[in-house]
Amino acid sequence: MTESHRNGAGVPDEDVIELATKIFDLARQGETAALTAYLDAGVPANLTNDRGDTLVMLAAYHGHAEAVAALLARGAEADRANDRGQTPLAGAVFKGEEAVIRALLAGGADPHAGTPSAVDTARMFGKADLLKLFGAE
Repeated sequence: MTESHRNGAGVPDEDVIELATKIFDLARQGETAALTAYLDAGVPANLTNDRGDTLVMLAAYHGHAEAVAALLARGAEADRANDRGQTPLAGAVFKGEEAVIRALLAGGADPHAGTPSAVDTARMFGKADLLKLFGAE
């Protein structure tokens, strides 16, 4: 954020916070067209919230494969972990979102990244089909 988007105390302006909140909500809701319009207008593809969750993380966790693919196509990092070390792929495994898992893998996600990793998460929940997909049988 540039200095012009901050008040005198170094806190982001209310309008900036409101816009960021709207963009995070678009990712959670899978509103791909609106979300990509903001990215195409200059919103960073790796925008993160106060917990380190990226737009990809939010879209992945809420099961929106099309939004995930669009974000990745616009430069979002597939393996960017949040403040707890969790990656979008591990979140998608936890939620059982197969289309999201495939979109993330197509976008270069590493099943071994993060804590716990997607492989660890698949093992934890006995998802042998995903372990096979990850080459970690």
